[in-house]
Amino acid sequence: MGDFNVTSYRDEEQLRLFSRALLRDVQALEHMEKQGLLETDRQRIGAEQEMFLVDRGMRPANLGGRMLEILQDDHFTPELAQFNLEFNLDPLDLRGDCFAALERQNLALLHKARAAARQLGGDVVMVGILPTLEPEDLSLDNMTPNPRYFALNDALARLRGGPFRLRIKGIDDLQLTHDNIMLEACNTSYQVHLQVPADRFPKYYNLAQLVSGPVMACAVNSPVLFSKRLWRETRLALFQQSVDTRGDSTPRRELQPRVSFGTSWVKDSVLELYREDIGRFRTLIGAESYEDPFEALESGRAPKLDALRLHTGTVYRWNRACYGISDGKAHLRIENRLLPSGPTVIDEVANAALWIGLMQGAAIEIGDPRELMDFDEAKNNLLAAARLGMDAQMLWIDGRSYPVHQLLLDHLLPIAQRGLDASGVDEADSHRLLDVIRDRLKKERTGARWMLFSAAQMRKNSSVAETVTALVNCTIRNQETETPLADWPLAETCDVSISWRDQYERVSSLMNTDLFTVRETELVELAANMMDWWHLRHIPVEDEANHLVGLLTHRALMRFAFHRDAGDNALPVSDVMDREPICVSQDTRTLDAIALMRREKISCLPVVDGDRRLVGLVTEDSLMGIAARLLEQKLKEDPSESR
Repeated sequence: MGDFNVTSYRDEEQLRLFSRALLRDVQALEHMEKQGLLETDRQRIGAEQEMFLVDRGMRPANLGGRMLEILQDDHFTPELAQFNLEFNLDPLDLRGDCFAALERQNLALLHKARAAARQLGGDVVMVGILPTLEPEDLSLDNMTPNPRYFALNDALARLRGGPFRLRIKGIDDLQLTHDNIMLEACNTSYQVHLQVPADRFPKYYNLAQLVSGPVMACAVNSPVLFSKRLWRETRLALFQQSVDTRGDSTPRRELQPRVSFGTSWVKDSVLELYREDIGRFRTLIGAESYEDPFEALESGRAPKLDALRLHTGTVYRWNRACYGISDGKAHLRIENRLLPSGPTVIDEVANAALWIGLMQGAAIEIGDPRELMDFDEAKNNLLAAARLGMDAQMLWIDGRSYPVHQLLLDHLLPIAQRGLDASGVDEADSHRLLDVIRDRLKKERTGARWMLFSAAQMRKNSSVAETVTALVNCTIRNQETETPLADWPLAETCDVSISWRDQYERVSSLMNTDLFTVRETELVELAANMMDWWHLRHIPVEDEANHLVGLLTHRALMRFAFHRDAGDNALPVSDVMDREPICVSQDTRTLDAIALMRREKISCLPVVDGDRRLVGLVTEDSLMGIAARLLEQKLKEDPSESR
């Protein structure tokens, strides 16, 4: 969409103008396909690298605009959020040292981005979802100030007719209501492009769908969202729900989400995909003017197909058909949007080599999978990969079910190797990259497993906030070494040298969110027992909508127990609770919270959102625990301080 001066449609005349241009483009593409005007004798590869920008505390940082000013490089483009950035790699012919060249340019641009970020006091990190992200980071204030993003947000909100509701269940359970498109900014990916012969597009596209599950299973790198452990590749569930225009009042019929795997195999033409997208999904945004494609064809030029490309940019198939022009010739590409960003450049390029090698090899050895597997089984394989990663079982074209690491090691890696060989890729380079995948499989290590295993170790002695901060910090350090993921140490072995100010500046980084609460109508005796069972000194009192209505403290309970009639055991919590507890927001500075607690002589601060819904507690115990850990870290760094 960055090529267009876009607008959000609000009147029927604009809508009809766009629809007319869209239909004209489809007719032109059909004509080009029939007349053989699409390139068939050349294959190219390319990629797009997305990344997060973070501050010294490993929190998202709005550095995108300022970095672009420093970089002054057309490879770099803004993303939806100011804490994201993207660069586009130059297309390369699929042959020789193309993957080595892709890797070299990727590293060079990444180093350039990292230098610019550090010049501004920040850093870059390649990961599917940033573990330190919080819901409050997803405000429109953090959206890149570009009209096309606001137009897209406006259009999706109107179609949705209400807030976006996020529900993802993994190890933990996430439920969230959000009012804008910024949920999409939680995702960063490594989008790989393969130009395919136009006359064989259906077979190549179906193969891309077929191999999506196995490739995804060994590439998962997004297990944590808002500090909760969800799917191994949570991006898939999050992205689908973040731009879903099916509102709560949607009639009970089969409506497809804008983000999807698709509904069936392609039979004869790329036009099947474009026609389905046009028929199923309403226009979201448009441009002020469009080129007439037939006028371009009559003048001997490849048409831009502006309207078709613009509509395609608002429908998010995981494997997306792309029309493009290179060296004056029109071509078709398949864009793989499934692969997450990270963990390292060599891991990303290895994932790309596996996907492309499988498509090239399967085109020779398997052919079109339409007669070999039901489409829904391929879709189920992808869902299993996203949820379970390398722990998934997958049904394959021979009708057998395999553990995915066995399927890849025994069957698919050899096909990928033969596919790259047949494409003329340097053998040493293809072996080097597929060995990265092979090592990952033998050690049963993915980015998601590394994060979850690291988090499990650190949570024994660290808070949730400290754990996710360490995950990001150690990810950056490991990425700097350019060591493949399979050889990374767990994050607990990394030296987390982040200052107190950076790590604990806001109460959101130290509050406790795993809370026991009571209703004001419940028995005081129940609350007293809960305090005894779990050694609690404070219990928040909330209503059915999770609004804070009071706070029950151990001190107040003791005073009540001393004065009450020993025979009265049926009193409600409302008789004892503090009805107006002092509260803070998640953005409150930690030093301000400490000063408030000292001034008011209180040992607990409930943390609430703008609607006074309870989101956490800050207590003296949590502050003392963090102080003890910081002191321990200080003594390790300088043992002389203990004297």
